[in-house]
Amino acid sequence: MELRFLTPEPAHLDEANVELCACSIWSDERPIRGFAELLDWRLGGRLSAMLKAGFADGHAGEMLLVPGKPHVPFEKVLIMGLGARSSFDEIAFRDALARTARALEGLRVRRAVVELPGRTSGAIDPEKAISLTLESLGTSRDHDVWWLVDSPAARKQIEQRAADERRRGRAR
Repeated sequence: MELRFLTPEPAHLDEANVELCACSIWSDERPIRGFAELLDWRLGGRLSAMLKAGFADGHAGEMLLVPGKPHVPFEKVLIMGLGARSSFDEIAFRDALARTARALEGLRVRRAVVELPGRTSGAIDPEKAISLTLESLGTSRDHDVWWLVDSPAARKQIEQRAADERRRGRAR
């Protein structure tokens, strides 16, 4: 799987030419923050309205697929519930990542913009997040390219750790 990067800013949202983007929300954080907040703004508050109406609440395991175009460059927006932020840990990260990957595989999406679970809010360190991602999906043939949504500073950490992990994998 090839990794590329997308800065979570309105001006950069149109850089990735993919069918789907995936983001996450917490059950105990309102208003929503991070990449989901940016998408909600571009979607005219549609995500916030769904939350307010009780259609979704961000509980762990929740998945919501909403249309993206014409407000965002993606056909589909996948929202992943992470549950309460205080209960988020490595196990919750792995579970949310696996659910995201299975959803993309089920939709036959091989190229996507993906916010790694918990990254935008800093609930998981960038190096730990990419290590777990590569451990779980690094050799998967079902995913061609993921544009990871993260800050420029985290991007450097992620790229370095990804290079280290791949070198270790080749050495085995």
